[in-house]
Amino acid sequence: MLEKNPVIFIILAFVVIMIGTTVTMIAPFKWINSEADRIAEVKPYTPLQLEGRDIYMREGCNNCHSQTVRTLAADIERYGYGGGNSKSGEFVYDRPHLWGSRRTGPDLARIGLKYPDPKGAWHRKHMENPQAVVPASNMPAYAFLNRPLDTSYSERKMKLLKFPYTPADLNELKGKTEMDAIIAYMVKLGTDVPVKKTGAPKMALPAAENPFKSLGAIKTEAIVLYNKDCASCHGDKRQGSVGPALRGSARTEADLFAIIAKGVEANGMPAFGTALDEKAIWKLVTLIKQGKDE
Repeated sequence: MLEKNPVIFIILAFVVIMIGTTVTMIAPFKWINSEADRIAEVKPYTPLQLEGRDIYMREGCNNCHSQTVRTLAADIERYGYGGGNSKSGEFVYDRPHLWGSRRTGPDLARIGLKYPDPKGAWHRKHMENPQAVVPASNMPAYAFLNRPLDTSYSERKMKLLKFPYTPADLNELKGKTEMDAIIAYMVKLGTDVPVKKTGAPKMALPAAENPFKSLGAIKTEAIVLYNKDCASCHGDKRQGSVGPALRGSARTEADLFAIIAKGVEANGMPAFGTALDEKAIWKLVTLIKQGKDE
């Protein structure tokens, strides 16, 4: 009986554990993380992005936000933003990786695709006061990050990680804040992966005209929709904030419908064509065109 001989039992147990470790942890490295897994579009972090990543880890953001889009269809639909599921080649420059497993907050692997504004206006407002953007959020405020960025070790970090940089890259750090750095990092997330361009959203743009000729009958519903999806960027009174004011508009109703449905990538506005049905978008259009005095 092996259990009566502890020395042999321990040796055999060790052998079994090592076999399992080899099969599941060591052997796979023979066929993963190879050159074939690399993604040409994925680039090393710039000094500012790397500083932002370090602040992201310092503040424990990875304790609430994962950075891995699983292969589940629901995961790809919710967090992929056109980039699909996560691939190993995306993380070739991540030391350590920040995949995580807990989602107290949303996954951020593709957050740069959701809010593509290079200036990061949405991120800044969200970091300074999360509840101003997402009222139900339990995320703490990080307004204190509006303080000078410590760049004492920036060049040393880049050399240690063997990331390419130039004196101009380091000079760009002058006058930057920690907020600037973490926003630069988040704006980059997901943007290096090839994005599957789908053209128009799943809901095709309607050929028919706006069915709501008067705001009065739908005003309450329209305001509810606006407060839920638009107020965080355009102001609770449509006075403008991250996005422009929406008290009346010179644009045609068809143009407004297309903007809401497709989004405006250059300005960081996400598309709502898959989240809102046609009637909901027309209600918002009616509110924007006719609701001038609220």
